[in-house]
Amino acid sequence: MSKIRITKEFTFETGHALYGYDGKCKNVHGHSYQLSVTVIGEPITDTSHVKLGMVIDFGDLKKIVKEEIVDPFDHATVFNKNTPHVDLAIELSNRGHKVILSDYQPTSENMVIDFAKKIKSRLTAPIQLHSLKLRETGTAFAEWYAEDN
Repeated sequence: MSKIRITKEFTFETGHALYGYDGKCKNVHGHSYQLSVTVIGEPITDTSHVKLGMVIDFGDLKKIVKEEIVDPFDHATVFNKNTPHVDLAIELSNRGHKVILSDYQPTSENMVIDFAKKIKSRLTAPIQLHSLKLRETGTAFAEWYAEDN
């Protein structure tokens, strides 16, 4: 049987600030992120299975990514909890804003690593996470590949 890659794309709006950075991104700002999630596996061949011919139901993949990434990150602001930005984060949170305090500097590179861990934890064998592509702008993105990790 052939291995097939299935990709689903997602969009969400997220703000962040890069503490200690020497450019504009040290300021709180946001992006319209585009996330492409690719899984790999073999299509189901059991003729009695309701998902016959699928590697994974796109709806099932959507549910995982929505719960782990899109719902928490959409219209949230991400700050590294190990920086003085934590004071701003607490203030915003106290005023009813959606804030995520991460263990990392919220760059696209670190976010895609975090997203890979979260998605991988929800996939069941034999389906595997193949790759992620997190587009921050129309010309800038970070990619994660299982084969590299």
